[in-house]
Amino acid sequence: MREAETHLAHLAITCKTVTGLADRLPAVAPELPEHSDYPRILAAFNQTAGPLRAKDVCEALGHELLPKNVEGTRAKLKRLVKLGILTEADTGNFARKQ
Repeated sequence: MREAETHLAHLAITCKTVTGLADRLPAVAPELPEHSDYPRILAAFNQTAGPLRAKDVCEALGHELLPKNVEGTRAKLKRLVKLGILTEADTGNFARKQ
């Protein structure tokens, strides 16, 4: 009986240690899709404090403000929302997830 109690105490200590260390582990970022715009999109969000619209990001990327470019950028922003990297607070307003 004493051996079982000692083992249980050791398990409780181990659980407490592992739980304490888990808070120190860095969060694993999801991998970005393979397209050169994604790192540049994230860089645009790193340079601003507020939310951005697809047109703003399109300008930051140096793309012409043609509907096809804005819609393509919007699709990339939506994909980053699905990956949990960005949030869409209001319709069309994207921000970096905190």
